[in-house]
Amino acid sequence: QVRLVESGGGLVQEGGSLRLSCVASGAIFILAVANAVGWYRQAPGEERVVVARITRGAPPNYADSVKGRFTISRDNTKNTVYLQMNSLKPEDTAVYFCQVVTSFDTYWGMGTQVTVSS
Repeated sequence: QVRLVESGGGLVQEGGSLRLSCVASGAIFILAVANAVGWYRQAPGEERVVVARITRGAPPNYADSVKGRFTISRDNTKNTVYLQMNSLKPEDTAVYFCQVVTSFDTYWGMGTQVTVSS
């Protein structure tokens, strides 16, 4: 059974940086065969929205609100997806979720909390 575990969240001051990691387990080379991997976030009282996504054969795609500040990357050998977040703003405060999409299913992690103080 595929399992995604996010880490790296925490409390940071405005302008600071965090690096989120999402480790996939339960299926060898799942990231290598995934159709898409991505990071989403959900703030209190709001819907879950995409932050950054890599679709097979296409360059990374970012939400307008994070362009130039966030970078998504992947290491297939480690079955890990990363989200480097720089110049953080209070409006980036949310629970961040990792998503992996394969031909068979879509998988989600449990999320990691990111809080940015002003």
